[in-house]
Amino acid sequence: MKNILFLASEAVPFIKTGGLADVVGSLPRSIDKAYFDARIMIPKYMCMREEDRYNLEYVTHFYMDYLGQSRYVGVLKKEVDGILYYFIDNEYYFSGNRPYGNWYWDLEKFCFFSYAALSALPLLDFHPDVIHCHDWQTGLVPVLLKDRFAGGEFFRSIRSVFTIHNLRFQGTWDRKTIQRFTELSDYYFTPDKLEYKKDGNLLKGGLVYADAITTVSKTYAKEIQTEFYGEGLEGLLQARDRDLRGIVNGIDYDIWNPKRDPYLPYPYDKVSVHKEKAKNKTALQESLGLSVSEDTMLISIISRLTDQKGLDLIERVFDELCQDAVQFVILGTGEDRYENLFRYFAWKYPDRVSAQIYYSEEISHRIYAGSDAFLMPSLFEPCGLSQLISLRYGTIPIVRETGGLRDTVEPYNEYEKKGTGFSFANYNAHEMMASVRYAERIYYDDKRSWRGIINRAMKKDFSWKSSALQYQELYDWLVERN
Repeated sequence: MKNILFLASEAVPFIKTGGLADVVGSLPRSIDKAYFDARIMIPKYMCMREEDRYNLEYVTHFYMDYLGQSRYVGVLKKEVDGILYYFIDNEYYFSGNRPYGNWYWDLEKFCFFSYAALSALPLLDFHPDVIHCHDWQTGLVPVLLKDRFAGGEFFRSIRSVFTIHNLRFQGTWDRKTIQRFTELSDYYFTPDKLEYKKDGNLLKGGLVYADAITTVSKTYAKEIQTEFYGEGLEGLLQARDRDLRGIVNGIDYDIWNPKRDPYLPYPYDKVSVHKEKAKNKTALQESLGLSVSEDTMLISIISRLTDQKGLDLIERVFDELCQDAVQFVILGTGEDRYENLFRYFAWKYPDRVSAQIYYSEEISHRIYAGSDAFLMPSLFEPCGLSQLISLRYGTIPIVRETGGLRDTVEPYNEYEKKGTGFSFANYNAHEMMASVRYAERIYYDDKRSWRGIINRAMKKDFSWKSSALQYQELYDWLVERN
């Protein structure tokens, strides 16, 4: 039996701001429990649901020197779906109404969390063989395993994996501040270690010192070794290419299951999709105030409204697309310019565009089920979960060929009758529009082929099973290298 500890800043079902929480909460459940004991450790945030905060079991507490003060560290636990979660408690650091928000404070907070997590391990009845760190918030941990915690018998055999979920967010601040928060010596602040353009960089620490690195798709693992996608770290990632693997994320097939989805007025499966999906569409159109017609193609966008998601391409040609025989529904929040863009078009074309500028889990499920196509023209996309959910729900993705989108959506080929979606290569608004209009043509003029794309999409398996096998192989390789 090998012991794996997932160390992260968030995990479902306790705290979630994005896809990171889904990965950390879902992957351990799919790991083979006959060979691996996978557990999760996250902060105990005051903004967690009250019923969750008050239903944790006390494990231990201690005091730890950090930044010249004696700091309280509490450890609590709870088991969910056969997975044990540990929580690091310190109300000074983990209070507030959200997990992140102030960069300077977040940097200190997660440096404290890294120290506290490692300091707590010898007090638990659990010795991890591998610590699996996620994103910049835990980037300090692989460094500490080679520094402050390297000497003791307990830590000597522990190996670390560092997963990049989004390279754009790196935990960077001026060197003096990062050095103070990390409590590391000058030795670590050179260009081959944590120094980054004369600043300090926590994510870079994880990349330099982890025993293995993963990211969330094969294509993204290659892309981040280039200048365009590398965010200034492409040289380091090229140097560590042999230790870098791309393993595509999965989605939770219990939560995302159109046959048993409690939010859907008309549940369906691979057999009933062609009859029931249209009913979900008309119910959605009616609830959103769009013209009700099961024949009109409905395209959805569920997204953070930011540049990364390719919304500047949509902005460029959206008025033209609204002249087509299609409807659009947008769900999400983000930059004011995009929120207002979609509000404007919903006002201009009330029967064709619905702008839901908020986020609702229930509405998202109903949109995935009720849409014919899903538009995701990202500038970059480490993995992407929305296209995987779309495929599961028989909603055809229209994507740009980048990162996980390229790895998971097979472009439609009308001559060979293959493919699960539509895609375009260059970051170009008119190329995107051509892909949308190609999808429109197949939808309206070749219903049989459109049904074939839906059938192939719904047969794809992007559950966590195959990804979990690849992680298990990585853990085995790390432990046996000892």
